[in-house]
Amino acid sequence: MTAHVAPGDRPAGRASVATAGLASQTVDALLTEIVQQAQDLLRADTAAVLLVDASAQMLVAAAARGIAGEVQQGVQVPVGRGFAGRVAAERRPVSVDRVDPETVLNPLLWQAGIQSLLGAPLLVDGELLGVLHVGSLAPRRFTAGDEEYLQLMADRAALAIHAELMKAERETAAMLQRSFLPERPVELDGFELASRYVAGDRRGIVGGDWHDTVLLPSGALLAVVGDVMGRGLVAAQTMIQVRTALRAHALETEDPAELLTRLDRHMRTFHPRQLATVWCGVLDPDDGRIRMASAGHPPPVVARYRGPAEFADLPPGVPVGVVGAGRERPTSSATVGPGDVLCAYTDGLVERRGLSPDVGLERLRTVLSAADHSADGLCARVMAAMVGDSPADDDVALLVVRRSP
Repeated sequence: MTAHVAPGDRPAGRASVATAGLASQTVDALLTEIVQQAQDLLRADTAAVLLVDASAQMLVAAAARGIAGEVQQGVQVPVGRGFAGRVAAERRPVSVDRVDPETVLNPLLWQAGIQSLLGAPLLVDGELLGVLHVGSLAPRRFTAGDEEYLQLMADRAALAIHAELMKAERETAAMLQRSFLPERPVELDGFELASRYVAGDRRGIVGGDWHDTVLLPSGALLAVVGDVMGRGLVAAQTMIQVRTALRAHALETEDPAELLTRLDRHMRTFHPRQLATVWCGVLDPDDGRIRMASAGHPPPVVARYRGPAEFADLPPGVPVGVVGAGRERPTSSATVGPGDVLCAYTDGLVERRGLSPDVGLERLRTVLSAADHSADGLCARVMAAMVGDSPADDDVALLVVRRSP
């Protein structure tokens, strides 16, 4: 039988010393350390951590000691059901001194012979991360002191878990962003293409900005600049799927308005509650005519060879993914003549905290006016003028298409 240990019998400060070592580990190593400490410090026979999934509706086993197969079998418990689900729903310590199908949803717990359980929620600023619980193979009545002690451990563990999960999410999102942004635009006879992508200064959390260029079977060029609203891993994942969907639809139609209509249907079906602004252009390299459509995106700039630069006359429309919005997409066309430049971008290039967007837009137009540079030189010039030495508040995606003089 596991002996009950009164809170006063525990070495003073042991929890603080133990949890101090939880920082700067991988997520898996951190969770393993947490369950080991919980088992040791509460002198329990078992310990486990379950984390909420992306939907926040399910708890998924992430680490366990003394419960064979808990993690390997991918145990899931709905929030609000069973022992762990009750801890998550009520967001307070919960104990049970009878473990059976009526009190515990996970059969591995009663099959392991566990007689008593104590669980505490993992919370950070009111956000539920999961549940930490310990168990005894002998009957044990957990006290209020035990509950307080486990909750203290859970609170400190939650901070460490949250930090590592955010770090892992940032790294994963950044990797996805880098791997799916083209290293350089495609090559097109008679045209120069160049681009830039820079993550905004928000603690390294990437967003859903992207640019893309694709040579279509007809020989036309599909050029896209877009911005999935939101930040972090979800935005990066959505960006990848939106980019892939656009490429797939471009094999069936070269009408930019129809492309955005199909993308809108894709977003509302597969990514509900997600929105994206997109500028889409299809360029005929023979005559330089480009047909354009916009879904809530800033208009591109067309700069004439050694002449003025003006914003394309293109109504913005509404972002893709808006429920109940009209399906008609505004279209426009322009001609990129010899030496002319078309510049498409995301709003991070022109928007700055405390300044009207109109100021940034006018600055961009001025930079591109009478600009006689290569496409890559123009990208460098635009970034120097618009971003300079100060990190942008938001991500910046920039695409420049220049027709050879």
